[in-house]
Amino acid sequence: MADYPIQQLDNKTPLQYAKKDNIDFLAQHSEVGLVKTIPDGIPPGSDAANLSVMGYNPREYYTGRSPLEAISMGINLSDTDVAIRCNLVTLSEDEDYNQKTMIDYSSDEISTEEARELINEVNRHLKSQNINFYPGISYRHCMVWNNGATGLNLTPPHDILEKKIANYLPKGENTKLLLDMMVKSYDILKNHPVNKARISKGLRPANSIWLWGEGKKPLLSKYYDKYKINGSVISAVDLIKGIGILAGLKNVDVEGATGNIHTNFIGKAQAALKELESGQDFIYLHFEAPDECGHRYEIENKVKSIEIIDEQVVGTILKGLEKYEDYRLLILPDHPTPLSLRTHTSDPVPYLLYQKSKPKMSGIAGYDEVQAASTNIFFEEGYRLMDHFILD
Repeated sequence: MADYPIQQLDNKTPLQYAKKDNIDFLAQHSEVGLVKTIPDGIPPGSDAANLSVMGYNPREYYTGRSPLEAISMGINLSDTDVAIRCNLVTLSEDEDYNQKTMIDYSSDEISTEEARELINEVNRHLKSQNINFYPGISYRHCMVWNNGATGLNLTPPHDILEKKIANYLPKGENTKLLLDMMVKSYDILKNHPVNKARISKGLRPANSIWLWGEGKKPLLSKYYDKYKINGSVISAVDLIKGIGILAGLKNVDVEGATGNIHTNFIGKAQAALKELESGQDFIYLHFEAPDECGHRYEIENKVKSIEIIDEQVVGTILKGLEKYEDYRLLILPDHPTPLSLRTHTSDPVPYLLYQKSKPKMSGIAGYDEVQAASTNIFFEEGYRLMDHFILD
């Protein structure tokens, strides 16, 4: 949700511009401040950011994005396996692969069914004794490279939208194999029946794989060992599910949860309340919509997604929590995804921490980047915020 002021929103951030009565009311009665979820020197990815928000020091636990996603997908990683994120992307049709442009990192948010067929085709052509491809959700998939290399120079495709890919292709030691597979994938996919059908419907084809985010399986301490609580994770994103699974949290799937603005917002909120009613102590409820809108430069949709989260998620949860004598609620983005940049940044993000039995008069009128900064409350080490939320 966090962003920079933008001219089209009267020089306000989406958080400042959006109508969000529930969150603003909470902010008036909460501890509000800023938290730095991305440590200096670590790329501002959702992997490191969510580890931090969940209470794990990224400097200690961060090994890369893809192994977390692989675990969520049910892939059993060995100690010698390197997992690599495999996007299905839309590249321009320039004859030379190096001269192509990154049109869309999500291939128009291709359906999971279509994507599965394409990834299985890629696997049929490119798998080997050490290489296997696994289908995931929508455009997000996984390649596992046994005895593979780490420390590779790979670029997230959402960072290079509308740019020529030449300067962002895998380069350096141990990457020739990856680049060769990306180039071959274009020939495998460009005339596939799934893509021909998509083009006929006016949709972008998923005409190449894009490999990035490599890493080996991390070892997280269990949430119960850290905090003596039982919890659940509700998210449509494999990365978040994977962190939850490694942390020993229950993974809850919600029908219609997509990871974009067309997700089942109310269903996810209701699932959170149901988990509490079943005896869970803690729920990590994650929404990807504002982030996706930031990447896609969808100004109206970013504002809309914040407003939907306020009304359908926070509103539903507050109503469902009324019957409890006490509870705590923590609201924050994992990282900013500014519309003007269309990618993640490491800027601190605003948070609010509300406790029913101990409301605090914050002295501010609402929840946004500027008002959070005005309180002068700041967590330099983001992973300590969860300790504060649960233990203090």
